[in-house]
Amino acid sequence: MATGKRIGRDIVHRWEGNPLISMKDLEFRCADVRNAGVAIVNGETVLLVTIEGLTGVHSIHLARVNRAGIYCVEKDRFISRDSLAAYGEHALGGAMDARVTELDGWYYITFVLTGEHGFRLAVARTRDFETVEHIGIVGEPDTKAGALFPVKFAGRYAILSRPESGGSIWISYSEDLRYWSGGWRVMAPRSGFWDQSRIGVGCPPIEVEMGWLLIYYGAKDTSAGPIYRLGAAVLDRNDPSKVVGRSVVPILTPRESYERIGDIPNMVFATGCVAEEDGGLRIYYGGSDSCICVGDTTVDEVVVFCINGREE
Repeated sequence: MATGKRIGRDIVHRWEGNPLISMKDLEFRCADVRNAGVAIVNGETVLLVTIEGLTGVHSIHLARVNRAGIYCVEKDRFISRDSLAAYGEHALGGAMDARVTELDGWYYITFVLTGEHGFRLAVARTRDFETVEHIGIVGEPDTKAGALFPVKFAGRYAILSRPESGGSIWISYSEDLRYWSGGWRVMAPRSGFWDQSRIGVGCPPIEVEMGWLLIYYGAKDTSAGPIYRLGAAVLDRNDPSKVVGRSVVPILTPRESYERIGDIPNMVFATGCVAEEDGGLRIYYGGSDSCICVGDTTVDEVVVFCINGREE
């Protein structure tokens, strides 16, 4: 899909055809559509879209490009409350906000469960997006916004997530994806900045020359409600609990009507991105929790933005 004319004042340039997917594009009824994890499968871009059903239960659906070049969301649920029965009361509200990491021939999917005990972060995996194997829950109650690294560190899986307390991003390690050791804070909200209230993982980390590029979201509470923006940081290659650089200002701010008006106004929220061979970076993000959008930039531009702090 061509990126089209570049508009706006952010270093992530919105596709002029946004929103990419909204409720009017679906062939079935729902209450809402938002956020999309992304995977490249045999050269095809597959989106994992969060759909809120009319009863309020969330499910994750696949979306693929048809012959006309349009993303079509499948009516059948890929991850649903019914398929999560083993999680019992932790999954009564279903699943949402999938993020996808490719590692060791598998596509690992982290997603948020909602139920009787608040948010729970879960992990599953698939090889072909035809069937899915559920592995288990990560972390304590009210943990969400989780994404795995695409490599292991000293033979251990590593995951970034956001426990509710403190509104910060933490890192944990595991040998088997079921039992996780400790937890170390990686990044915290910054008083007086655009991300002063809470932050969380956006897209799974991307390996770059300087380490790991992380697209994250930050919220600032105001008298009219929170404003959610996207920022970026570079983490150390060998010890990703250390921050090498972090953007002082956002890389994407809600400005367009589809980002400012919706179920949660004034929100841009990314859960998937693709680093392309030519150095481009395509980011899939939710607008106001009511549609899915896409924007593009370059990996180098975002990395420099993190190291220098801000644009000149």
